[in-house]
Amino acid sequence: MENIHQLAIAAGLAWASGLRLYAVLFVLGLIERMGWFHLPPALHVLSDPLVMGASGFMLFVEFFADKIPGVDSLWDAVHTFIRIPAGALLAVGAMGDQNSAVAIAAAILGGTIAAGTHFTKAGSRALINTSPEPVSNWTASLTEEAAVAGGLWAMFHYPLVFLLLLLIFLAIAAWLIPKLWRAIKAIAARLTALLKPVLGSSNNSRPRTAGSDTD
Repeated sequence: MENIHQLAIAAGLAWASGLRLYAVLFVLGLIERMGWFHLPPALHVLSDPLVMGASGFMLFVEFFADKIPGVDSLWDAVHTFIRIPAGALLAVGAMGDQNSAVAIAAAILGGTIAAGTHFTKAGSRALINTSPEPVSNWTASLTEEAAVAGGLWAMFHYPLVFLLLLLIFLAIAAWLIPKLWRAIKAIAARLTALLKPVLGSSNNSRPRTAGSDTD
């Protein structure tokens, strides 16, 4: 059962990192500092006041950035290069003092899970941003935060249930991600087609320079 619990924590941290990395880092540090749950030794550094201060500040920034249409997608684009490796590292840290093969496997699976969560989030947000009203962004953001809070709680208290729910999520994400990105490409193509006449007329209206006429 201990191995199952360890696996659930590793997979859960990778999954949650794809949604709210800084919330995960801050909550883990708080859990360790308050003694609510003892983390593996490799993750004890998250309870350091300096690390908690940095993760808490970034959590504050992300809370608001994630709720502004357009800014949330830009934030997601930048964090493609942060969430995925962080998810891999957290998965390795959660596995504790294991041999190198286990660590490499945890990094591969952790990075893959974090990537699946991240791209599902980023793709759905990009589609939501095609609507000008902000309510859908706020709803999606708050839903993600509630999912992370519930997922972390289940990960610690009901690891088998969490792993089952995670498998269901990953199956849905594998089915959904290609559809999300095809929809985004279709919207981008339509926007390009709509803007092409405008851009073309703008180019044609530029004044000609001296010597440009050949007749």
